[in-house]
Amino acid sequence: MENSERLPRKLAAILYADVAGYSRLTGEDEDATHRKLSEYLDVISTIVGRHRGRVMHYAGDAVLAMFEAVVDAIDCAAAIQKDLKTRSEKLPEDRRLEFRIGLNLGDVIEDRGDIYGDGVNIAARLESLAEPGGICISGTVHDAIGNKLAVQYEFMGEQQVKNIERPVRAFRLLAGTAKQTRATASEPVELDLPGKPSIAVLPFTNLSGDPEQEYFSDGIVEDIITDLSKIAGLFVIARNSTFAYKGKRFDVRDVCRELGVRYVLEGGVRKAANRVRITAQLIDGTSGGHVWAERYDRELHDIFAVQDEVTRDIVSALALELTPGEGDREAGRYTENLEAYEHFLRGREQGFQDTAQANTQARAMLEKAIELDPRFSLAFSHLSRNHVIAYSNRWGDTPDESLELAMQLGQRAVELDASNPHAYFAVGAAALWMKQHDVSIAAAEKCLAIAPNFAEGHAILALILVYSGKPREAIASLNKAMRLDPHYRDIYLHFLALAHVQLGEYEQAVAVLKRRLVRKPESDISRMLLAAAYGHLGNFEESRIEWAEVLRINPDYSLEHRRKTLPYKNPADFEHILDGLRKAGLAK
Repeated sequence: MENSERLPRKLAAILYADVAGYSRLTGEDEDATHRKLSEYLDVISTIVGRHRGRVMHYAGDAVLAMFEAVVDAIDCAAAIQKDLKTRSEKLPEDRRLEFRIGLNLGDVIEDRGDIYGDGVNIAARLESLAEPGGICISGTVHDAIGNKLAVQYEFMGEQQVKNIERPVRAFRLLAGTAKQTRATASEPVELDLPGKPSIAVLPFTNLSGDPEQEYFSDGIVEDIITDLSKIAGLFVIARNSTFAYKGKRFDVRDVCRELGVRYVLEGGVRKAANRVRITAQLIDGTSGGHVWAERYDRELHDIFAVQDEVTRDIVSALALELTPGEGDREAGRYTENLEAYEHFLRGREQGFQDTAQANTQARAMLEKAIELDPRFSLAFSHLSRNHVIAYSNRWGDTPDESLELAMQLGQRAVELDASNPHAYFAVGAAALWMKQHDVSIAAAEKCLAIAPNFAEGHAILALILVYSGKPREAIASLNKAMRLDPHYRDIYLHFLALAHVQLGEYEQAVAVLKRRLVRKPESDISRMLLAAAYGHLGNFEESRIEWAEVLRINPDYSLEHRRKTLPYKNPADFEHILDGLRKAGLAK
């Protein structure tokens, strides 16, 4: 009996590429063509990974890849053609392998490691329309890009696609124009090297042979980043961006260019029984050469001493001068109880997933860490953060109790270790939602005084400043957060749009919100804000379309609930957002 249940679909950007004239090339020299094809497919796979995509399958000379963000897909396509063009220039003209690429944004079915559906069929049809070495995009890609990329197109008309009822709009991407730009002047256009030593700590390889130990190697990297972030004379990229390269093949020099840093720290961790071995190497991204390398083989209970030693060795290799207090590790922040530390690492890792289920699982692990060591400041600070997240997302049965508990836990974390930046972050976040704006700002500023490279600290300060009615200062803080975290979370774009709306910069707000919705199309809060911005601009039809999307995504969406709970210092700032909806006839 057939199962009539509709398979789940998702919105994705699809890249389809294959070689123009492949049959002729293989007919002339099959072995040489296959070797070159194999080389080029490896190149394409690497570039797709760098642009946060996934190769879904190969079929002969064709490649199918999927991306969550359409800007990543088009940047990737341009990078592929640029790289392959450089490689092909060394070959006789009649022996060059030139790929055609088609890009589409549409629904796909993902099943058993592959994708299917009309979205894929359209991408394949567009590929056949592209010139050798060229890129052809669908109307959905064209509309989604908007002004996020400085690209030029040529409209190719509407194209019929097999088994697709309606014609598909097609555009040819003009050569040499696919260079990424920014949709708002609030963000830096290029990632120039900072005026001080700069480093990205990449995920260490788990060498234990046990995937269950992944949390341990990831946790060590997180702790090293935290320690380095306290050094004012060093520029340190956030975990969120460095972990974008986890499990992917890359060239360190490309990573340095993408993140805007001079140095990269790589390494591996092997944990076995009661011993741990850590290898680490510091690499200069300009040359790809090793600056320093070391192996640390210790008893497991010496893990924190090893982390300190790695930090000191990096400081020494970069000839940094530490100010008093930098590099010091307070006893309360970490723990001598290894079982407590392992529960903490697992809880912190779960917390990064940002789902209700992961929040509950993380809480249990963090509570166990505190039970095992009641003086473990980091565990208190992350448990506090866990409760703030539960409150703001209305997860669990008693979210209001979560907020009160979050403040108590954060304050306890500060008492146990006054040098723990995560403790002040937690207090600042809890105080914001309790509408204690002055307390919140002071805590966030203290957090950043301790760890000036803490990207999330700059982001929470920006959010606090938005709700405190200081949008210009908020934008400055967000710029710092985004520079420290180039692969920043999409919610930062919502924060930025809130600031622009407060300033009456509605066109900038619209541009930023479109970028956010490319990355997270099901965001009810960003679609509401976009509807309001359109209302202020007098684009009432667009405003109504976005409001309809809000109610489709969340039928229970309530402006009154947000009026009561959002922590605006001045209620007029929220009413200003509603004024945009009122102009479009969407709110009273």
